[in-house]
Amino acid sequence: MYATLVAPILDICDTPVILVGHSFGGRVAVHLAEQRPAAVGGLVLTGVPLLHRAHRRGQPALRYRFGRLLHRWGLASDRFLEGLRDKYGSADYRAASGVMRDVLVTVVNESYEQQLRSISAPVDLVWGDGDEAAPPEIAARAEALLADARLTLLGGIDHFVPTTAPNALREAIDRRLGVL
Repeated sequence: MYATLVAPILDICDTPVILVGHSFGGRVAVHLAEQRPAAVGGLVLTGVPLLHRAHRRGQPALRYRFGRLLHRWGLASDRFLEGLRDKYGSADYRAASGVMRDVLVTVVNESYEQQLRSISAPVDLVWGDGDEAAPPEIAARAEALLADARLTLLGGIDHFVPTTAPNALREAIDRRLGVL
């Protein structure tokens, strides 16, 4: 949906463009590269949760699943269920509300194997080795799915590469722009 909203911008740009995406923005960039391959000349992605973790935690906690079932049957209130969500949900989930919470749940359950396989543009993956939101193993697996990819793993850097390692990110952007 977000890529559909952003796609018209490509129509007014000199294409092909280089798309840079961090975290959720990287998901949008991947969709654009898949949907409009002629308009995208390259990607620089950082901290993007493109794939499910290899050792993904299993189902939600038993107490949460049981509470959700009771709520579905009309035996537990909305307030009770919200309390369980606050207790067992991630920090991002707890911080979101309304439609943004629904978007978060949808996005967290997405995986981009098919989209990554279809991208023909070169991709630079710039990742912090301490990224807990999108661990480096996700970047390594994404690199293997992409036709033309380069992974740069940054030591001592977390999820926020754009602010904690801007020079490394800039180098990848310059490489895609053909400046280097």
